Amino acid sequence: MKRNRLSACILAAAAALSVVPAAHAADAPAASQLGSIERAQAKRASALLERAVAYLQKNGPEQAFAKFNEAGGPFVQGPYYVFVVGLDGFMHANGGAQLGLVGKNEIELRDAAGKPLIRDLLAQAKASANGTVEYRWLNRVNNHVENKFSQYHKVGKYIVCVGYYTPRGSVEEAQELLDKAVAFMKKSGDKAAFAAFNSPQGGFTHNDLYVFAIGIDDGTYRASGDSPQLAGMEVRGLRDAAGKPMIEEMIKLAQQKGSGVVDFVWRNPATNAVEQKHSLIQRVDQVLLGVGYFSK
Repeated sequence: MKRNRLSACILAAAAALSVVPAAHAADAPAASQLGSIERAQAKRASALLERAVAYLQKNGPEQAFAKFNEAGGPFVQGPYYVFVVGLDGFMHANGGAQLGLVGKNEIELRDAAGKPLIRDLLAQAKASANGTVEYRWLNRVNNHVENKFSQYHKVGKYIVCVGYYTPRGSVEEAQELLDKAVAFMKKSGDKAAFAAFNSPQGGFTHNDLYVFAIGIDDGTYRASGDSPQLAGMEVRGLRDAAGKPMIEEMIKLAQQKGSGVVDFVWRNPATNAVEQKHSLIQRVDQVLLGVGYFSK
C-alpha cells in the first residue's frame, strides 16, 4: 500500500510538470510530450505578443496597426497573428483578416459556440491588464473550428492579442485510436507496440489523444504517449483530482468486462484546467489499453 501511495504521488508530480504556465515554459522539465507541444504553441504566441506590444509602444498606433494587418508581414505567422481591439470594442487590426472584422465595432462578435468573445475580452481586460481568453474559432490553416486561447496585453486604450489553437479529440477519434492500438498490438506483439505507443513519432497520438497501456496483473505502466518516461511505474493506487481510484477501476473493468469507459476528473495539459475525462479501455491478454478524451 505504501508503495502504491508513493507511486501515485510521483505520477501526480510528474503530471503537474506538464501544466507549467506558459510564462515559465522555457524552464519546465519535459515531463509530457503533448504538454510540451502545447507549451511550445503558447510560448510562440507569447513571443509574438511581446513583439507586437513593443512595436506598438515604439511606433504608435497608426504604423503598428498597418503592420499588424499586413498580409504575409512579420506579425502573421500561419495560425499565429495579432489582433487589436479598442476598449470600446472597435477592431483596429486583425492579421487573420477573418470576416472583414477590421475597421468596425465588433463588441457583439461571438465565437463559433455563441460566446460573446469581445465582451468577455473587454471585461477580463478591465479586471487585469494581462491574461488569456478561451473560445472556439476557425483555424484557417486546416479549415476546422477548434478551441483557441488568446493571450492579451492592454496598452493604453488598446488590447493587443495573439492566439493559439488547442484542438480536442472527440469520442469517435478516441475510439478509432484505441481500435488502431489494439489491432497493432495483436499483430506486432507487446514489445513493438509499447515502443510505438511511447514514441511521439509512433503514430499513436492525435491532438490531445494518446494511447496508454497498463499491466492488469501488476498495475504498472507499460506505455504512455503522454509521459513515456513513466513506463514501469506502478500506478494502481493513483487517484484523480476528486480522489477517485481511476486506475483500479480501469483494471477491474478490464478483468470483468474486457472493455468499457471510466470517467474521472483530470488536469488538461492543453487548457491547464481540471476537466472531465473519459478513458476508453480494452483488454488485450494481461494488458489494458486505453485512450482518454476531455469534455467540459
